[in-house]
Amino acid sequence: MKTEELKIKYPSGFEHAVHMTKEEIEQHIRLMAALKMFELGKVSSGKAAELAGMSRVEFLETCGRYRVSVFNYPAEELEEEIEKDVETARRLKA
Repeated sequence: MKTEELKIKYPSGFEHAVHMTKEEIEQHIRLMAALKMFELGKVSSGKAAELAGMSRVEFLETCGRYRVSVFNYPAEELEEEIEKDVETARRLKA
């Protein structure tokens, strides 16, 4: 896998404030970026997993720990799905 490098600036002493090493901060920022980009629908779970430095399965499990839905429906599609599920539930109840 070919990689690129991105530098970010942060306040001096930040690693002490968050009780992490520079390496842990880097990994955490990569994970948070991957989770948010996936949540916003900017990247697939596979690409997010690559950014986070883990397998796709590990990434999807991590989504659960951080309460990031693995179902990325646009709002209108989600509403339609919920309406269909409610209608199905009503039919099953009757």
